[in-house]
Amino acid sequence: MKKNKMIAGCIQRTAMSLAISVCFATLAQAQNADGTIYGHAKAKEQIHIVSIENGSTRTIEAGKDGDFTVPRLPSGQYKVTANGVTKDVVVVVGSGTEVRFDVAQTVTVTSSRVRNPIDVSSSESNVVYTRQQVLALPVGQDATSIALLAPGTVQGVGSFGGLASFGGSSVAENGYFINGFDVTNIHRFMSFFNLPFEALNEQQVKTGGYGAEFGRSLGGVINSTTKRGTNEWKFGMSSTFSSSSLNNRDTKIVKSREKEDIDNGNTYIYYTNPANRFSNLNYALTAGGPIIKDKLFMFGMLQGNRYNSDGYGNTGSNTFQNNSPQGLLKLDWQLSENHRLEFTGINNSGKSANIGYNALVQDPNHPSDPNLHYSTTHIGQASPTSTKYTNEFAVAKYTGYLTDNLTLSAQIGRTKNSSRFIDPRVFGSECPAIYFNGAWQGGCFDPNHPTVRDAKAPDDGDTRKGKRLDVEYNFGDHTLRAGYDGQDFISTNAGYTYSGGIYYRYYTQTNAAGTVNGVANAVPLGSEYVRVRHFQTTTGAYDVQNNAMYLEDSWKVAKNIMLIGGLRSESFANKNADGVSFLKKDNLIAPRLGAVWDVNGDASMKVFGNAGRYYIPVASNINIRASNAEYLIGQFHSFTGKDPKTLAPLSLGPQIGSSIITGSLQAPNPATLADTELKPMSQDELILGFQKALSKDWTIGVKSVYRKVQNGMDDYCSSVGIAQWATDHGYTKFNPNTIPTCMVLNPGNDLHLAIDLNNDGKLTTVMIPNSYLGLAKYTRSYKALELTLDHPFDGKWGVTGSYTYSQTKGTAEGYVQSDLQQDDAGGTQDFDFGSFTDGAYGRTANDRTHHIKINGNYAINDNFRLGGVFDAASGRPTSCLGFVPPTVKDFYGPDG
Repeated sequence: MKKNKMIAGCIQRTAMSLAISVCFATLAQAQNADGTIYGHAKAKEQIHIVSIENGSTRTIEAGKDGDFTVPRLPSGQYKVTANGVTKDVVVVVGSGTEVRFDVAQTVTVTSSRVRNPIDVSSSESNVVYTRQQVLALPVGQDATSIALLAPGTVQGVGSFGGLASFGGSSVAENGYFINGFDVTNIHRFMSFFNLPFEALNEQQVKTGGYGAEFGRSLGGVINSTTKRGTNEWKFGMSSTFSSSSLNNRDTKIVKSREKEDIDNGNTYIYYTNPANRFSNLNYALTAGGPIIKDKLFMFGMLQGNRYNSDGYGNTGSNTFQNNSPQGLLKLDWQLSENHRLEFTGINNSGKSANIGYNALVQDPNHPSDPNLHYSTTHIGQASPTSTKYTNEFAVAKYTGYLTDNLTLSAQIGRTKNSSRFIDPRVFGSECPAIYFNGAWQGGCFDPNHPTVRDAKAPDDGDTRKGKRLDVEYNFGDHTLRAGYDGQDFISTNAGYTYSGGIYYRYYTQTNAAGTVNGVANAVPLGSEYVRVRHFQTTTGAYDVQNNAMYLEDSWKVAKNIMLIGGLRSESFANKNADGVSFLKKDNLIAPRLGAVWDVNGDASMKVFGNAGRYYIPVASNINIRASNAEYLIGQFHSFTGKDPKTLAPLSLGPQIGSSIITGSLQAPNPATLADTELKPMSQDELILGFQKALSKDWTIGVKSVYRKVQNGMDDYCSSVGIAQWATDHGYTKFNPNTIPTCMVLNPGNDLHLAIDLNNDGKLTTVMIPNSYLGLAKYTRSYKALELTLDHPFDGKWGVTGSYTYSQTKGTAEGYVQSDLQQDDAGGTQDFDFGSFTDGAYGRTANDRTHHIKINGNYAINDNFRLGGVFDAASGRPTSCLGFVPPTVKDFYGPDG
C-alpha cells in the first residue's frame, strides 16, 4: 500500500541446518484433545472404553455389521474392551485410532510420538507431535518450530519472525487453534495467541486436504492442545536461559558484503557490533491432578520471562527490557459418562521498556569511515518509551454423547490482545519533524518519534469473540457432520500526526535545469528548497465478521472404501469505523471431496485423494488502511532562513507547482473502497497419495499436491488510469483527489467502482477496463511431490524422513511481501501501480525446489536419549528489485 517507486539487488540463499540434542526420557502425562476410536467387532457387541488417565468411561453398541465409532474423545491412553478382550490404544488430536476385535492385532503405546502410521479413517494430510517427542528433538519449543518438522513446510524470512509457510503459501495465510478455538490474529495474520510449551500436550499440523470443519486459511492449520489433569497429582518445574555471552563474537566491529551484492554492484554493507548483547530467562511451575477423583480435574501453570538487550548502531543505540509473566488454568468436569465440560484460561500481561539514544561517539578503530560512528556505551539524550500489554484467552466447551450415534459439542470463547504505548515525550513533542535530503541532522524534535499518537485514543488492540456448534451422527454406512462457526473480530487503532503537526524536508537542487515539482527554473543549482507536509489519521474501531456453516458426510461405500463429501459456506464482512460494511460477501461455497481406499483391509496400505476450495478472510488491517480517514498534503517552496532551535524555515516563498493531496479527514464512502464485484480470495487444491507399511516398523508414503490461487486480492493505489478513463469518456470535471488513496480489487480483472464523475458529490458505479490500470493478473500456483519414510519410536529408536520437490510460481507471494518486508495482509505494494507488475511473474519468495528433512532419536537407556534434526533446502529464488522510471504513465509524482 505504500507508494514507493520500487518494483520487482538480487537474493539467493541455500539453507542447511543440523542439530543434535540430548534429553532425558519421561513418562507421558495425560492431556486434553479430541480424537476418535473406530474399528470392528461382532455385530451388536458391547464396546467398553475406559480412560486410563482419568477413569472416564463410555459404552456403545457395535452396528449390525460390527463397525463402531467413538468420536470426540480427549486425547490420551484408553482401554477398549469387547467380549472379554481388552486392548490398549492411544488417541491423538484430530486423528482416528483403529481397534479390531475380529483379527489379531497389537496396538503399541509409547511415550514419544504417538500416531497411527496409516489412518484409513481420513484423507487429510496431517501429522501429530506430542510434547514428549518434541522434548526428544533439538527444536525450538514453540508452535512454528514444531510445524516446520512436517513435510511441505518451509521457514519464512526472519523479519516476519520466521513463521511457517505451508504448500507455497505466504506466512500470513495459516490458521492457529488452541483446544479447537481459533486464535489467529487476523489484524495482519502474522501472529496468534501463544501457548506456553510447558502447557503443551500435542500439536496437530494440517498441511492440506482438511475437511469442511476447517477453513479461513490457504496455507495450513496448527491445532495445539493443552495438558489436562488426571487422577494422579503431578508437579513440575523448568527453566531455560540463553545469552549472547555464550556465543562466539568478534571483538571489533565487522563489516561485510554478501557475495550476491558484490556481484550485482550493490554497496550494501552489513555491520556487526560486538557490544550488542542480550539475555533471556524463562521459568515455569506446573501442577495437575484431581479435585474430585474421576470427576473434576485441573492443570495449572505459572511462567515468567525476563528479556534484556542492548544494541548499538551508527545513528543510535537502545536498551530494551521485557517482563512477561503468564498463567494458565485448565479444568475438566466429567458430569457423567455422557456429558463433559471444559474450561481453558490463559493470561499474559507484561511490560516492555525501551530507551533510545541518538548521540554516538565514532569508533576509534575506524576513524576515517563515516559509516562507522558506532559506540559501545549509551551516550546522549535518552528517549524512554514503554509498552504495557495484556493478552487474554478464555474458552468453555461442552461435549455431549446424546446417544450411541449422536454427539454434540458447543464452544464459546474470547481472545483479547491490547497494548498501550507510553511515550513520556521528554523532549521535542512541540517541534516539527525536520530532515535534510532524507536524513536527520538536527532540530529539537525527537528523531525516534517523528509522529505522535492521538492522546485521547484507547489502547490499541484486537478482540475476537467466537462461538461454534458441531454435531456428529452415525447411521448405517454414513457419518454425518454439521456445524456453525461464528466470529466477531474488532481492531482498535489510534490515529497519528507529525511531531509538531508538520514535517519539513529540505532538498539541495542537483538539476541544472532547476526543476522542482515539474516546474523548470524554480530553484538554482546548488540552492536549497523545502517540501512541507501535513499528515493526520483518525482513531477508530474496525469490525470483521466471519461466519461459516458446514455439512460433511463420510460414506463407507464398500468394505475398504470411504468417500468424504462436504460443503462449507463462508460469509465475510469488513466494516469501517462507523460500522458500515465496505466488503461483504455471503454464502461463498467451498466444496470438499475426499476418498480413502484401505487396499488390504488391514490398514497396511492406503490410497487417498482429496480436492477442495478454501477461502481466506480479509485482514482487519485493510479496514484500518482503506477505510479510516487519512489526509496528507505536500507542497514545495523556496524559503528564507531557518529557526536556530527548530530548524524550521523562517518564511516560505511562493509555492512551486501544484499541491500533492491524498485522502481526507472524512472517512471514505464505503462504496468507493472496493470493487463492487470483488471476488474473495480463494485457493483450489488437489492431493493424491498413498501410504504403505513395509513392515510393522517401517512406513513409506508418496503424495502429489497441486494448489492454485483463484481471484487473488490486493489493493491498488493509483488514480492515473482512472483519470485517463474519465477523460476518454468525456468526464472533464472528474477530480482524481475524490477517490480513496487505495482500493481493494482483483488484480488483472476489470474494475467496478463507485466514483464521483462530475465532482458534484454524486457517485456512479462504472466499469473501468483493466487496460487502463495496467495490472498483471494475480497468480500463484504450487506443485509438489512428497516422499516420506517413517519408523516410529519403538522404545529404542525412531526416525522420520521426507523429501519434497516443489515449485511455487506467480505474480504475487500472497498476503505478505517478503522481499520488501511488508506485512500488510492484502495490502502489499505488489499491485499498487500497474508498472509495479512489470516482470513480476516468477518463483515466489517461499519457493524451495528441493527440501530434505530428517529427525529422530535414540534411547541410550531408560533415562537418557539422543536426538537430532537435519534440514537442507534449496535457497530462496533470486528477486531483482529496482525503481520505476519517471517515464511510465502511472509514475506517482516527483516526490514519490
